Amino acid sequence: MTTGLIGRKLGMTRVFTDDGTAVPVTVIEAGPCHVVQVRDGGVQLGFGARRPKTTTKAEIGHAKKAGLESAPRVLRVFPVNGGEAPAPGSQVKVDIFTAGELVKVTGTTKGRGFQGVVHRYGFGGGPASHGNTRHRKPGSISPGTDPSRVIKGKKMPGHQGAERHTELGLRVVKVDTERNLLFVRGAIPGARNGIVTVAKQGGRSRHD
Repeated sequence: MTTGLIGRKLGMTRVFTDDGTAVPVTVIEAGPCHVVQVRDGGVQLGFGARRPKTTTKAEIGHAKKAGLESAPRVLRVFPVNGGEAPAPGSQVKVDIFTAGELVKVTGTTKGRGFQGVVHRYGFGGGPASHGNTRHRKPGSISPGTDPSRVIKGKKMPGHQGAERHTELGLRVVKVDTERNLLFVRGAIPGARNGIVTVAKQGGRSRHD
């Protein structure tokens, strides 16, 4: 059985436990995913469907080998956790997860564009006094004589967000097998309708 699924972030809401506690959750449309290819120690899953106009012949041929009518929109490879790997063309659904299980969710964070160091890294900025012109500037960025250059990795203004990020130790609160929905406690990276991958994970949750 595969250890993960490809899904789509639908948004956030809350669910109530038996004792009336409100739990913030993110709703993920996880699968169903078709098995496109079986590899050594892993399974390639496909999610969604590409439009024929934007699909290459190679993508169509790759999907036809698995018996699929259209090429998947997203392809990801997941390891197999014991047992036999599913056959190409079969479906993997959200029922591979159970309530209370720990998962890790990977997605692309929201893009923030070009930002300064105050917004990007939380710098304190310069003095806020009248007439000052260093309110949000980074200050000195390197020594002068030695080494006479800016050290690699220096925190400076630049593009923020739109990066791959994995949130670890999230707990599954509810699994809706009829609607292929996964309710995960806490926030996950990405904007609404963003593509994410959900995989099983051992260890403690950051919410415990």
